[in-house]
Amino acid sequence: MGVFPFSKRGSDEKKTDSPPSAQEDVVAGYGSGDGSVDEPADDLHRGMKPRQLNMMAIAGAIGTGLIVGTRDSLKLGPAPLLIGYLIMGIVVYIVMVALGEMGAWLPHKKSFSGYASRFVDPAMGYATGWNYFFKYVIVLPNNLTVSGVLISYWLPDINVSVWIVVFGIAIILVNLIHVSFFGEAEFWMSLVKALVILMLILMCFIIALGGSPSGFRSGFYYWQKPGAFAPFTASANGQSVKIEGDKGRFLDVWACLVQATFAYLGTELVGVAFGETPNPRKNVPRAVTQTLLRIIFFYIGGVLVLGMAVPWDSPTLAAATKLKTSGLASPFVVAAKEAGIDKLAGAVNGLLLVFTVSAANSDIYLASRTAWALAKDRQAPQILQRTNKRGVPIPAVALSSLFIVLGFMNATTGAAKVFGYFVSLVTVFGALNWVAVLVSYIFMIRAMKAQGIPRETMPYRNPLLPWGAYIALFVTILIIIFNGYSAFIPVFQIDKFMTSYIGIVVYLFNIFFWKFYKGTKRVRPEEADLVTDRRSF
Repeated sequence: MGVFPFSKRGSDEKKTDSPPSAQEDVVAGYGSGDGSVDEPADDLHRGMKPRQLNMMAIAGAIGTGLIVGTRDSLKLGPAPLLIGYLIMGIVVYIVMVALGEMGAWLPHKKSFSGYASRFVDPAMGYATGWNYFFKYVIVLPNNLTVSGVLISYWLPDINVSVWIVVFGIAIILVNLIHVSFFGEAEFWMSLVKALVILMLILMCFIIALGGSPSGFRSGFYYWQKPGAFAPFTASANGQSVKIEGDKGRFLDVWACLVQATFAYLGTELVGVAFGETPNPRKNVPRAVTQTLLRIIFFYIGGVLVLGMAVPWDSPTLAAATKLKTSGLASPFVVAAKEAGIDKLAGAVNGLLLVFTVSAANSDIYLASRTAWALAKDRQAPQILQRTNKRGVPIPAVALSSLFIVLGFMNATTGAAKVFGYFVSLVTVFGALNWVAVLVSYIFMIRAMKAQGIPRETMPYRNPLLPWGAYIALFVTILIIIFNGYSAFIPVFQIDKFMTSYIGIVVYLFNIFFWKFYKGTKRVRPEEADLVTDRRSF
């Protein structure tokens, strides 16, 4: 993946370290008093409105991981579920503030790979960019397939492939129009998602307070009976294991940490949109603040009320874990059923459809902008950096859209199994990109110290940085290394092991391939480019 030699330009081509001229000020936005940025006519346009960016930050990345995926973690008990989401919420917030500091001070349109190339090593930028691209073009057909499965809840006689085509064409058209139209579509879908999450959280909270037809006021009763922690259980190849005590509780927490990591993946979506946002100095910090509110109210608040409304030993919850992605599989629907509310499954199923279509819409956007950024850095075919007069990278959108056809693999059982492995493989790429963001930020701070630039010159600074970046990096690396723990319990499972770790091998291979092919070198702190696109105030 990502092994594409496209240019003979070596990484030793240095960008100027001198302040740009007055003419360059206009192009790069250097020293612009209002923080706004101009762009060439053939470049991406900064057409993302502040309200669109803010709504994307609030609910843009919320998907089925929270609405459905939490069912597997809830089986482990309310305490590990809350601990896992709380710890990883802190980590993802640190990732976002690191991205926010870079984006407000040195905004550019080359996404995370551009920062990695600029501050760390072009080889890391190459690997990061292609990882991010493949992550989203593989998840894209999967989200479209899930959309078809959701509609099958009402129309079981229509093949899922039909809905892959229908929704695929719709989201391609949305992404071919001006970025402001994409932003508008994502704004309204994100607004619906925010309202849905808010409704479900309030419902569970009311249930926990005794406002359901059953009248039972659970509160934190389920934290005592059946308990805050469930015994850790696992089964594979006809064998099963049940682990209790401290070891079982540790595995409960670790399993929830891994699940929470993948539920939070995509939060960095708003960071890609920074490059198409006017006045990054003002809008980027605001978007980062919105991300914090989302983590607190939607993720942490959501899992807290779930633990109050549903016991981990609920037979209804156990049955839901065996279902496909649908309204019936959501732990929020389980909470309603436990409280005597039977008519929620259909409504949640329809609302989940908004989640998956929104996710597929964002997948094309993220993949195309990543391909465009790679082409701008001469790490992909140069045709991918072409844009039309509306600033839409048509070739990059076309390339990303081609991967929709992989969704048809789900039509046959054997191919669907292979495709499932592929999705699991690229999921770890999201965590690797968090590593890239944090490493890029740490290297940028080192370069600032080496060049005598105080942090106070940055228009946005967060008190958790820079020390928080080291802690978040450590936790994320631990998650990546040990995310395949389930491959060893109760017996070794080669398929789980491969899908858990081969992504790391691919990432490292791409780094070393580009490093040796291009002869790139690690960027020295005193030589790092801290001038281009710099905001001065």
